[in-house]
Amino acid sequence: MYAVGVNPWVWASPVNDQALAELIPRIASYGFDAVELPIEQPGDWDPVRTRDLLAAHGLVAAGVCAVTPPGRDLVNAAAAVVESTVGYLLGCVATAAAVGAPCVGGPVYAAVGRTWRMSPAARAACYSDFRRALAPVAEQAGEWGVSIGVEALNRYETSVVNTIEQTVELIDGLPPNVGIMIDTYHMNIEEADPYAALAVAGRHIKHVQVSGTNRGAPGTDHFDWPRFFAVLRDTGYRGAVCIESFTAENETIATAAAIWRPLAPSQDRLATDGLRYLREVIA
Repeated sequence: MYAVGVNPWVWASPVNDQALAELIPRIASYGFDAVELPIEQPGDWDPVRTRDLLAAHGLVAAGVCAVTPPGRDLVNAAAAVVESTVGYLLGCVATAAAVGAPCVGGPVYAAVGRTWRMSPAARAACYSDFRRALAPVAEQAGEWGVSIGVEALNRYETSVVNTIEQTVELIDGLPPNVGIMIDTYHMNIEEADPYAALAVAGRHIKHVQVSGTNRGAPGTDHFDWPRFFAVLRDTGYRGAVCIESFTAENETIATAAAIWRPLAPSQDRLATDGLRYLREVIA
């Protein structure tokens, strides 16, 4: 029912043309259907070359991941920073359209790791600022047939949106091509009932990322994956489900994702064990 994909971050960062040339054939040989493509810096990989490489190996682009390091913010930031971030997101949308990806997803509101306290009034103003800043990106994405999936992060990585309920509030009033990117890792931390939260996301779901509760392979953890997929089917979502984890070999990304120890016997095993388990549960 669901295409199963994987993010090259499992093996490499930055994800660039050289990394994709090595990893896409390997990902195909493992039996994946799709690849999730992060854009750490504009120009890291060529969308036309990547589209052709994916097609040559029987894969599709499941989505483009927007990456928000310090200095990429749409809220609580200087006007120049907001303008630059809008430009980056417009570039992500253009790349998604060129590579054939249906969605740009990520914590597109603020840099990962930025946290600050907000009163109810300040939060309402923050959310309003986000909608205003994202509007031109949403409009352009809609013209190109691309959706935007807004990802809630756990409390240690953002204070803007941590739950599905908050994310539904954040995107309220934006065009229907703006929705939610599910990430089971963050849901496990923040949602009292992640399966009920998934149902709330419902029709807003644009993309789904999965990983074990410790960022390892799905199925090696305590998450109730059969229940998760039963609810996901009921939402009507029929897009790809992509494994997201991270290599510990790149200090920047390992630190940002708090990867302090090996999460599997090897990164290949993390991907293939996760794929095997997901195939069993989905079937």
